[in-house]
Amino acid sequence: MAQMTPAEQRAAAEAKLAPLGKKRIRLQQQLDDLDAEMEPFVTEALRVEVSERRINELTGWARATIRKRKPQ
Repeated sequence: MAQMTPAEQRAAAEAKLAPLGKKRIRLQQQLDDLDAEMEPFVTEALRVEVSERRINELTGWARATIRKRKPQ
């Protein structure tokens, strides 16, 4: 087997990364969309005093993320 040039090695590495990266980008967009859909419900749960810990258990959101939605 012939030795690959650096350019060929880079191309091979990119070819392996591309489909997984594309999938990750798509999944991240789905998560972002879901978070936007869920946000008003989190705000409402905080308003009626559902604990941050419980919201974390139900949503997987970090407590710092939940606190940002806390009504003033």
